[in-house]
Amino acid sequence: MKYVFGPVNSRRLGVSLGIDIVPLKVCSFNCIYCECGPTTELTDEVKEYLPYDEIVSEISQVLSKRPKIDVVTFSGSGEPTLNSRLGDLIRYVKTHFPEYKVAVLTNSSLLYMADVRASLLQADIIYPSLDAVSEKVFNKIMRPLPGINSERIIDSITLLRNEFKGSLCLEIFIIAGVNDTADELSKLKEACIKIRPDEIHLNSLDRPGAEEWVKPMDFENLERIKNYFYPLPVKVVGKVQVAHRPADYYNELESSILHAVRGTGLTAEELADFLNMRLFDVLRALKNLQKKGQVKKDSSGNREIYTRIIQDNI
Repeated sequence: MKYVFGPVNSRRLGVSLGIDIVPLKVCSFNCIYCECGPTTELTDEVKEYLPYDEIVSEISQVLSKRPKIDVVTFSGSGEPTLNSRLGDLIRYVKTHFPEYKVAVLTNSSLLYMADVRASLLQADIIYPSLDAVSEKVFNKIMRPLPGINSERIIDSITLLRNEFKGSLCLEIFIIAGVNDTADELSKLKEACIKIRPDEIHLNSLDRPGAEEWVKPMDFENLERIKNYFYPLPVKVVGKVQVAHRPADYYNELESSILHAVRGTGLTAEELADFLNMRLFDVLRALKNLQKKGQVKKDSSGNREIYTRIIQDNI
């Protein structure tokens, strides 16, 4: 499917069915830690980036089978609040499949818009991000579209907190040597007191980010930072704890890719079209297959193609 992915095991949400509603990689930030890679279209234009009817069709196809999941999550390969139909999509899930909780992950950049905040109000859980307060650190981490700043984001999340009746969990992504100083943490704590989230989640790198120099922070230091925020409700987001494992989404995708590239090489875009999958997932799977030595990338004219490496049986 092009828009619905998983179920996958989420570090924050348990077993999650993801809904991707903007193209790779359309965003208002170009975060240094983003697992989707560098932003290719930096924008704050809110519009219907992908066809609503096609997204709804995929959601219905999957949820009508009543899968055993904990949550339906709007996230993916860009900023979901850029899609002007986000509120309609949340409403569709809550109307037709009310047994499922709906979560939205957002970088918070568009929450100053009343229409964007209103589109989120039917969700059950919102995860807005706030990774820095001081201008220098904010710009270093987020690399935002000009005009976006932390002061407006803090005010916007506070407005959302006052309007939203569900659970609001503020996410702070910690990067060693960047936003873990006493001064920056003090500013973040002050912002959290103003926002009053139900929970604060401290997160760190789990997969390679957009910039290679960004490294995971060890659990002990995250626990130290957690204590810094006392007595606010803070928890450290750890590794995925698999209590009831869904079908292994990425292993199945890798197998499909290996089958597809056994003959003539294909580009990542061609593979995504052929398999009817998200380009982001295909690129991630290809990178993993390259590490395993099962797929190689070559240049053919102006195309970058992937072919299967045939391993001799010894």
